[in-house]
Amino acid sequence: MTATRTYLDHNATEPLRVEARAAMLAAMDRFGNPSSVHAEGRAARAVVEEAREQVAALVNAKPGEIVFTSGATEANAMAIGGRAWHSLLFGTAEHVAVLAPARRTTGAQTELPCGANGVHDIAGVEAWALGLPQSDAPAFASLALANGETGVLQPVAELSALLSPFNVVTHCDAAQAAGRVPIDFAALGLSLMSLSAHKMGGPKGAGALVVRDGTVLEAIFAGGGQERRRRAGTENVSGIAGFGAAAAAARRDVERAGEIRVLRDSLEAALRQRTPEAVVIGEAAERLPNTTLVAMPGKLAETLVIKLDLMGFAVSAGAACASGKVGASHVLEAMGVPPEVARGAVRISLGYGTTAEDVETFVAAWTAATRQAALAA
Repeated sequence: MTATRTYLDHNATEPLRVEARAAMLAAMDRFGNPSSVHAEGRAARAVVEEAREQVAALVNAKPGEIVFTSGATEANAMAIGGRAWHSLLFGTAEHVAVLAPARRTTGAQTELPCGANGVHDIAGVEAWALGLPQSDAPAFASLALANGETGVLQPVAELSALLSPFNVVTHCDAAQAAGRVPIDFAALGLSLMSLSAHKMGGPKGAGALVVRDGTVLEAIFAGGGQERRRRAGTENVSGIAGFGAAAAAARRDVERAGEIRVLRDSLEAALRQRTPEAVVIGEAAERLPNTTLVAMPGKLAETLVIKLDLMGFAVSAGAACASGKVGASHVLEAMGVPPEVARGAVRISLGYGTTAEDVETFVAAWTAATRQAALAA
């Protein structure tokens, strides 16, 4: 294995930001319980509330709408499990952290189809809403802002607008999009939004559910009054501090998204030139500026990932959260990608520290890896 490493798997997790590390170390000295009223407790509470303001500012929400969790997976579970829904609507290519709890609910379930370009089709949403049964209980609808595998952006604002006249609680998993594209929770008109710290350079094990004022949810963690009785348990003060610092840094860096898009586009152009048979999945749709999902028909993505790792490049075969699974990506299945193409799909996700030299050296490694004997690939 080469001693020089190039990290191109930012959608799996961003490296911990310097600002987040410093904030976490400082917070560790605030050892008081943030629910205690004495000076030590108030000092810890101040750390939590500063981070709440920083996270809220990133997505244009109110600080009081931020509920800290252990990550986006818990936030999704809280959103979906916080009420008894009579009907649920969600995208068939959603992250498994949405699909799994949604499919376990007892409400009637409708899945939005996904087009060949990776965008969910919301043409039938209004008809679905008009056909909802009369009930005091609301319906629930969820659509991610961006797909973590393809980077394809989804019509969340349009979905929210279509459902606004109806008794539907709308949710968005924004874990992959936050810090990579501007997000305006207030303008999106959503009821709920999930966020993850480690996707934006914060620590793993911290996240948030943004809960619009007036949205009713029952706590799935009971036993304490923390987070306005929405999520019991003593807050992870150092993790939350790192989340807040990462959110503040991401809010600053999101203005540089154009720079990453230029790198991503040059990467894709070079891949096509060197390996014309390569297929960039979702390229016809608007995507996150940092994400490329490229497939080599006839190759196995897992083998390519291992070869590239040995050459010093960290990339992934689909979403890291689904690593170890057997079978094809449910996202690519939903898009109708042929199995012989889907099996060779590798995700390359850039970060704000990625350079043109990183892209150039990766393309050379990719060319070598894909040109090796078919028996080895």
